[in-house]
Amino acid sequence: MKAWVTRQFFTEWIHEEFAPSVKAYLEEKNLPLKTLLVMDNAPAHPPGLEEDLVGEYSFIKVKFLPPNSTPLIQPMDQQVISNFKKLNTKAMFQRCFEVTNETELTLRDFWKDHYNILHCLRIIHKALRKVSLRTMISAWKKLWPECIAGRDFEGFKERPVIVSLDKSMG
Repeated sequence: MKAWVTRQFFTEWIHEEFAPSVKAYLEEKNLPLKTLLVMDNAPAHPPGLEEDLVGEYSFIKVKFLPPNSTPLIQPMDQQVISNFKKLNTKAMFQRCFEVTNETELTLRDFWKDHYNILHCLRIIHKALRKVSLRTMISAWKKLWPECIAGRDFEGFKERPVIVSLDKSMG
């Protein structure tokens, strides 16, 4: 799944939503106006963003991750997304075949009249529930081994949720 954001849209969002929200939050909490924005090298992330953030938003420092490092530090990129995509595609086609076989619709009719956002969300939900616990544990183990180590997830019905961070992080 590729979701593309344009550079112009991203820049507008930074100036109109992100920067004002961060500033308001820091002022509300009586924190110093210091912010580090860490970004990957996605095409929509303008390399000269920090030079754009002048005046009242000059407190935001921008640092870019090295190229091709994002998949190494994002647990969802550790096979979770690819597994989800496969499961979602399978669930989508199952739904499509069920409806078209029952009513002898064409594929075009299915998309036009028998598929909407609610169906989409149900299919996404179905696919996410089928991403295996093993895949989730494997993804987090690579990024944050202490989170998974020594935990017994056998018989766990739900996906592991990182809880009690205060205990594991000290």
